[in-house]
Amino acid sequence: MHNNSKSAVETSSGSSSTFGLGEKSREHTETYGMGSELDIEAEAIAARDETKFEKDFRNRTINAYSSMNPPTRIPLKQKVQKYFSPGGKLRPFRLLRQDISNIRKRYISDWTLFNQLVFASAVYVFFTNILPGITFASDLYVRTGMNWGTVEVVFSTGLCGVIFSLFSIQPLTILGVTGPFAVLAENIYELCESSFHVDFLSLMAWSLIHAGWMHYLLAIFNAHDWTMKYVTTFSADIFSLLNSVIYFHKAVQELERNHAQVSFASFLYSVIGAVGTFLLAVFLSTANSWKPLFHRYIRMGLSEYAAAISIILFIGIPNIGELAALDKQTLVVQTTFRPSSPERSTFFVHFWNLPIEWIFLSIIPGAIITVLFFFDHEISSIICTLDRYGTKKPGGFAWDIVLLGTTTALCGILGIPPANGLLPQAPLHSKSLLYTVCTEITSTDPETGEREIKIEERQEVYEQRWSPFLQASLILAFLSSPLQHVLGLTPTSVLAGLFLFMGEQSLASNPILYRFFYMLTPPSELPPLPRGVKGWWGVHGYTATQIVATGVVFGVTLTKAAPAFPVLVIALVPVRLGVMGRVWGRETLRFVDQWACREGGAGRGWG
Repeated sequence: MHNNSKSAVETSSGSSSTFGLGEKSREHTETYGMGSELDIEAEAIAARDETKFEKDFRNRTINAYSSMNPPTRIPLKQKVQKYFSPGGKLRPFRLLRQDISNIRKRYISDWTLFNQLVFASAVYVFFTNILPGITFASDLYVRTGMNWGTVEVVFSTGLCGVIFSLFSIQPLTILGVTGPFAVLAENIYELCESSFHVDFLSLMAWSLIHAGWMHYLLAIFNAHDWTMKYVTTFSADIFSLLNSVIYFHKAVQELERNHAQVSFASFLYSVIGAVGTFLLAVFLSTANSWKPLFHRYIRMGLSEYAAAISIILFIGIPNIGELAALDKQTLVVQTTFRPSSPERSTFFVHFWNLPIEWIFLSIIPGAIITVLFFFDHEISSIICTLDRYGTKKPGGFAWDIVLLGTTTALCGILGIPPANGLLPQAPLHSKSLLYTVCTEITSTDPETGEREIKIEERQEVYEQRWSPFLQASLILAFLSSPLQHVLGLTPTSVLAGLFLFMGEQSLASNPILYRFFYMLTPPSELPPLPRGVKGWWGVHGYTATQIVATGVVFGVTLTKAAPAFPVLVIALVPVRLGVMGRVWGRETLRFVDQWACREGGAGRGWG
């Protein structure tokens, strides 16, 4: 049979004018190692005019029978050479060289653009950045033994923001102290006090220094290509939902501490103040939909400054009338630019005094911080440059990770909490810079020959560095004594309300929320599903899995294992790609899940 097959192949190649087969067919046959009659049939099908079905069938046949051959063993040395060869995934400095080239192309033009919208965006981002930062400062001040307070958070946010606005490749990304890191730092402090019995700031300084060089390694070996390539919105949505839950939880914690420190009458007003701050901010944020009420510029102003208006109003109300006699708990601030802790006089940590064994053990929290910061910053950068924002200038990730590692280590040495990419502030920054571009499209009617002109509108974003630079500079200005005094007038109840507002803003854009509403909707009222999706039960099961996973990770943040929760978030990536494809159908997964850095729906596996 083998000889007959070989003869037939030779005959086919010799009469290529009849069957359309020649050297190309012979090479194709030899490449796949096909020596059966089915191989000959597959080649014969290729010779005819094929329909799409026939082409698909031929390809499946070739793949099926070629896969039966013993796999070729590739030597380990050859595999390593492949990864480190030019263009390979682990080729050192490959993405860094590309990023440095891109930043040269855009840097000058980033400073030549400035207009009213850019300034308005800077003011808007300033409020959405510093106000949540102040809330974390209040929480950190209590949970880190006064080591980190308002001045440290404001200093870190402003300093890192200015550095990134000047030197990053993607200035649209906004930096600040995040909720997940606040939870991580609070638990590390608790371990330092109750179990490790070492100095918190020294241990944190070494952890952040280790995180710095780990960021360098991730950038040098192109981590963006071989990590974010496999991240889907399954993990990103869970991480976003976790942020929302942390915001809500911190609001409750703030009110609990308030209840323990003030009278019952003052506590009741604190609840009213927190809920009032939240509801007014949510109400004003919808001002753009109030048309025809007010002029559109008034509606835009109310919407953009919703949180700031609500906070200023509820800072003033407790100082009016009989409410002024209540014992209020306000934000603790300093009157001078000095560390929050009375034991410190300068922003510098004597990190070399930490025992040698703890210098090496601090690599563990350093690795956890690296995982958290890398994932958080990459997701922030990706979301603020999505296609819907119309970004055009070349971007990059590796250089920004190097810069993030540098600022992280610097913050550790200064004894301040490190800043990284913020959600939802980064996409809010891009959204605030959107403007409409009108393009005339001329077409000719084939029947009448008349020319028609259509106006096509699309939205683009002003890509520049002024708005991130101005908002970070304004934040640094609040380190001055007069403006610190203004911050000290803020009741903690207002901060609790702001936590609720930030949690709601993050939750409102999360698709898990909308799919959860579908779980509560009668089947007869549900919208039609795309072709190939068998039913809503698969979608509901997927949504329930995300909610349960978020609950598990959040539960871990309440235990002594809290510092490891970023590892659990990253572990969701292989779980999604390796396990969930066996439970849900491909079309269902394509409907509910998307690649974070690639176009199209995410199917079953790692492809």
